[in-house]
Amino acid sequence: MEDIHPTHDSEPMTQPSSTVTSATEDGASAAPVRKKDYIQVRDFSFNYTPHVRVLHHITMDIPENEVTAFIGPSGCGKTTLLRNFNRMNDLIDGISHEGTITVNGQDIFDPDLEVISLRKRIGMVFQKSNPFPKSIYENVVYSLRVAGQRNKEILDEVVERSLKGAALWDEVKDRLQQSALGLSGGQMQRLCIARAIANQPHILLMDEPCSALDPIATAKVEELIMELKQQFTVVIVTHNMQQAARISDRTAYFYLGKLIEMDATLKIFNNPVKKETEDYISGRLG
Repeated sequence: MEDIHPTHDSEPMTQPSSTVTSATEDGASAAPVRKKDYIQVRDFSFNYTPHVRVLHHITMDIPENEVTAFIGPSGCGKTTLLRNFNRMNDLIDGISHEGTITVNGQDIFDPDLEVISLRKRIGMVFQKSNPFPKSIYENVVYSLRVAGQRNKEILDEVVERSLKGAALWDEVKDRLQQSALGLSGGQMQRLCIARAIANQPHILLMDEPCSALDPIATAKVEELIMELKQQFTVVIVTHNMQQAARISDRTAYFYLGKLIEMDATLKIFNNPVKKETEDYISGRLG
């Protein structure tokens, strides 16, 4: 199977891509460099059963190394779309889809693509932290052990790198062999993030990662998410519009299984095009 790595640009069909500014050797600003549309969704519809369609003709572009937030009322299809990105919905009987989802030009529904390999490249953090009843160390290296990795030097390096990447290393480095179940709620969620990035995925999916956390733990995770986009393309589902406004570069508003509007977060919150978006952002709908 062809590896899914960012190798080429692709022209978006809907929203313009974000840009970053490169610098010349003498420090002067050069021309803006367009970020790649790393995930592309084209006319994608999804059914749980032949008579229950939950996503309707979704088309969107998600640039690499940005945080993209999905917002909308409960049951609008946000999490269903998120779970399609790493094909977790394949585990449900009777599902069907139309349209395409590509990651860096690779169709994720290509029958020649290995789903396990896809999921290694697309990590996921769930709404409720779910550490395994193992040590902190073994939680982080679990996927590597399943893949057959036994080299302690490599495992040690992965544990330190991942826990530092999840802003947890300084808090747990002296108790790596203790049970992960003894951590606080916020620490457990950051441990789950460390576990998700241990394989160095290219995309990190987050489904309401802060919904069960107190404000202090939420602030730590939000700060971490903004740091993680330097290494990963992050897609987050959230019911918290203030959270979306704080941490995301782009926001997509969903309603009744349809993508109503997607744009830069500042524009979505300050000057939405669609009245439905304005009604939801202002609290008149939801």
